[in-house]
Amino acid sequence: MLADKDRIFKNLYGQHDWGLEGARQRGAWDGTKEILARGRDAIINEVKASGQRGRGGAGFATGLKWSFMPKQSDDRPHYLVINADESEPGTCKDREAMRHDPHLLIEGCLIAGCAMAVNTCYIYIRGEFIRERERLEAAIQQAYDAKLIGKNNIHGWDFDIILHHGAGAYICGEETALLESLEGKKGLPRLKPPFPANMGLYGRPTTVNNVETIAQVPDIMRRGAAWFAGIGRANNTGTKLYCISGHVERPCNVEETMGIPLRELIERHAGGVRGGWNNLMAVIPGGSSMPLIPAGPDQTDTLLMDFDGCREKKSALGTAAVIVMDKSTDIVRAMARISYFYKHETCGQCTPCREGMGWMWRVLTRMAEGRAHKNEIDTLWDVTTQIEGHTICAFGDGAAWPVQGLLRHFRPEIERRIDQYTANADKAGALNPPVAQAAE
Repeated sequence: MLADKDRIFKNLYGQHDWGLEGARQRGAWDGTKEILARGRDAIINEVKASGQRGRGGAGFATGLKWSFMPKQSDDRPHYLVINADESEPGTCKDREAMRHDPHLLIEGCLIAGCAMAVNTCYIYIRGEFIRERERLEAAIQQAYDAKLIGKNNIHGWDFDIILHHGAGAYICGEETALLESLEGKKGLPRLKPPFPANMGLYGRPTTVNNVETIAQVPDIMRRGAAWFAGIGRANNTGTKLYCISGHVERPCNVEETMGIPLRELIERHAGGVRGGWNNLMAVIPGGSSMPLIPAGPDQTDTLLMDFDGCREKKSALGTAAVIVMDKSTDIVRAMARISYFYKHETCGQCTPCREGMGWMWRVLTRMAEGRAHKNEIDTLWDVTTQIEGHTICAFGDGAAWPVQGLLRHFRPEIERRIDQYTANADKAGALNPPVAQAAE
């Protein structure tokens, strides 16, 4: 269990002042000028040594990502873009951080900006986040008024933050689609290479980071890389915000140690599974785009909630949005509903994704009712492999993985429904035989 002294998000539940004074009382903006004075390389090396990996889903090493930005200036501006387009179903961590502790993000942006020679930062916030945007705008204005950011600020690094409100498109959570949207174009993912670090926003070097990732940076710099690396386990260090929803007694957001066992996480913070742990059917560990993990001694009972722990169970940590499903869940219909979401949100740029999303949804809908043939199960698996890895961005992968998780662990349930539907149809046919046509 995470000790209170190691918490980064000390106002996650909004019990204290969200503004500048409250943030300073909790330790924000303390010694920021000294941190910046250490220089680009020192900041990047400290973040590398901490072992911090991106908290937005992919889990890429933060310090390494920052080091890709050009070291030599060629008079082209560099940009930092914060991905606050939190649209993954089941995920609600960044909105709480922005609503209740926005100065953690703002200070983190300044430190990250200095590390990458960035003077302008854009925060791209989800279209539905109205109150969060208002709170973040107010906090940014507080930082400007106190000369913490802006031109000629007290920290000696000119830095502007611009808040951009999206329009609610899920695909804009993909970093290159986000950049396209920021430029005023349709949110269509770009081919890579070139990568954003070479050619990003407006064709300039750009780094895109998640809200939680950047909000952790000031504490890493103040407390030291060894402190952060000492939490969790190797290659899975630090604290993590977990979003627990579904069939639990107390759905919640909580900051915990990376690698905490799933059972401990749910029982300690969410009051346990509704009806008891034996009533658990499956868990999606990282938001709706990750494969589900079924209940069982070799599955959810031994799952460690970090990048490697989820990978061992053929899933992924993603955004750490834990969606709990008990035995009352219609698991096939639930996966069909998730497939409908991805059918609705595909940008339509790639043929496997554009055509495959709707096909998977229609087949799963029939399977949920039993109106399918058993050979379609293998066909559906084959289609997921034709989508996975064959699209410009990872959207296709994230839409195929939930279906693969269903087929991997709940194939007998699909077959049972098909058998039951066939038996009922045969029985109905026997009770109501077709009437022979009268001879003319």
